[in-house]
Amino acid sequence: MNLFLLISWLATWYSLDGNYTSSGEVFDSNKMTCASNHYKAGTMLEVTNIANGKSVVVKVNDTGAFKGRKLDLSKGAFSKIANLKSG
Repeated sequence: MNLFLLISWLATWYSLDGNYTSSGEVFDSNKMTCASNHYKAGTMLEVTNIANGKSVVVKVNDTGAFKGRKLDLSKGAFSKIANLKSG
């Protein structure tokens, strides 16, 4: 498994349970996944919240992350590293 480290990028979360992702998977907000226009589907990324040092490994399974962001994390992944109210 190849992991890429993202440094100083803004990420937020999204939840569209039951919809199909661009990779063809059914979206599940509890899985450790993310959307990105910068990485191919299937890429594994380690995302670290630099404010608290918490990390999560996610799989890119959708396109997206707009408005200056590099990633949109699933709700489940985001909740592992930050309070949902902050994203």
